[in-house]
Amino acid sequence: MGEELKNRTKSYALAILNVVEQLPITTSSKVVAYQIAKSGTSVGANYRAACRSRSNKEFIAKIEIVLEEVDETLYWLEIIKAKQWLPDMLIDTVWKEGNELTAIFVTSLKTAKAKLI
Repeated sequence: MGEELKNRTKSYALAILNVVEQLPITTSSKVVAYQIAKSGTSVGANYRAACRSRSNKEFIAKIEIVLEEVDETLYWLEIIKAKQWLPDMLIDTVWKEGNELTAIFVTSLKTAKAKLI
């Protein structure tokens, strides 16, 4: 699962960057583009860091960061959708993947926390 999830989070980052590249160039969209590019690419980077964790507690802390980043990315996608900067069909695919990644990481976090008990 580890390598598959590394690839999946990298694909997610690339999909987010594709969204960023299609945004209109306005003052407000530049702010959103910068923010979503940071959070969307951080999902995979932080997951890789979690894979290198030296302890279960460190893994939990890093997966919590991954969840924060994917949640922030979903927030920026909501803003893009609300502003109607891109067609819904473009956003919906990336939105779905963000929600699926969230579910995977929540499950992973629950499993890791259960091991601490």
